[in-house]
Amino acid sequence: MTTSTTTTTIQSTLDAWSKCDKLDTLFVLFCTSACWLVVPAIGLAYSGYSVRGNGLASYYPALLVMLIVTLQWWSIGYSIAFADGNGVFGNPFTYAFHKNVGAEPVGTIPGVLFSMFQMVFCATVCAMAVGGAAERGRIVSLVPFIFLWATFIYCPLAHMVWSEGGMLAKLGVMDFAGGTPVHICSGSSATAISVYLSRPLFRSKRSSKRTPSHLKLHKPYNINSMLFAMILIWSCWLPFESGTALSLNFKAVMAFCVTQLAAASGSLTWNALSYFESGKKWSLDSATLGMLAGLVMITPAGGFVSLTDAVILGFLGSCAIYCMLKFKFTKKAHEMAWVDPADVFATHAFGGVIATLLCGIFGQRLYAGFDGVTDIPGGVLHDHNYHQFLIQLLEGSIGVIWSFGASYIIIALIDCIPGLEVLCTDDELMKGMDASQMLESLVGAHAEDENDYEPFSRPLRLD
Repeated sequence: MTTSTTTTTIQSTLDAWSKCDKLDTLFVLFCTSACWLVVPAIGLAYSGYSVRGNGLASYYPALLVMLIVTLQWWSIGYSIAFADGNGVFGNPFTYAFHKNVGAEPVGTIPGVLFSMFQMVFCATVCAMAVGGAAERGRIVSLVPFIFLWATFIYCPLAHMVWSEGGMLAKLGVMDFAGGTPVHICSGSSATAISVYLSRPLFRSKRSSKRTPSHLKLHKPYNINSMLFAMILIWSCWLPFESGTALSLNFKAVMAFCVTQLAAASGSLTWNALSYFESGKKWSLDSATLGMLAGLVMITPAGGFVSLTDAVILGFLGSCAIYCMLKFKFTKKAHEMAWVDPADVFATHAFGGVIATLLCGIFGQRLYAGFDGVTDIPGGVLHDHNYHQFLIQLLEGSIGVIWSFGASYIIIALIDCIPGLEVLCTDDELMKGMDASQMLESLVGAHAEDENDYEPFSRPLRLD
């Protein structure tokens, strides 16, 4: 690059930067940094749900997600999700390797910052999705799955819902922070992985080495991990939701407040249901699941509902998911070899559908307009826009079919490749996932020779 070209590029970048609002940029920069903690927190939650000997292997896929999704989003993901294209896919070459993505503003913030904030969403959803492989899926097979999943499932779905040219966006769908791209997508994808691992078709199918079966149900093993995960997810979902406004305006403030109310309402409701069912005993697991239920309910509705409606959403969502969760304890679930150790299906897939529909019912034109820009017809209850419910139903249906179907195909194709069998062998499962998949473990010895380790190579002489 010549000196004159460099000077011109610098000047054009500074001119673009001067058009950005510095306070909005700082706000979204903070939200992006805070939201990144959700991804390892999800891994901690899966680790907490896992039995002894599987904890680190259940956490590790979340770390892989952070690494792989970052590079996928930089290379091709952002372009598929937000470049101009058709109603399903953005042009993958427009912003490939972040070409032409820099200081030029998207709204009031630099385009590169907008991209990084959206990348957090992709990583968060993927971290939830790979939970379907917890305690029995081989980690090596998740490496190609994560890249392919982000490319062919999340990015097109994000384009449909949030890109101006997206198919669902043109229909007027109400989805503030991702009822479908976040929760329905992650829950349906995790369910597809779990279903395939229970009844694999190709190299992981039943053999002398592998016995696909219904894993024994168990309670969460590591309560400390669950507690830490609950604190992080709750705290970081507040900037996750408010940052979606992409500007420090009153809509962002309201999104923050309704998120807190929905999470509290959901957690208290679940706690109450569990308290009386268990013989008047409290449960951290119940508090965590209720909090998640509330956050799922408010994710698509955070920019459209009142404070009171947020409390109602948390209550309704917690009750619905609490009842749905009972399914995995039924005889029918056992016959289906239904395995959902982290309750991803009930919480995110089923809960995401309920949240998407309730958003169309409780969403209001009034609260949507608190950013001074958005003008929508509103929802059923307050604005009498009955057509909105059908749009929300269509969005949820497309989300389930797209996410489940494509995830199942991807995991099945990976299972065809020698060395990438997706299901662990019986021997690996009996040893524990940490022992068979990792060099370290969260419990016991961390290395083969650790039990025989002595701090000094020869006896010390103490005078």
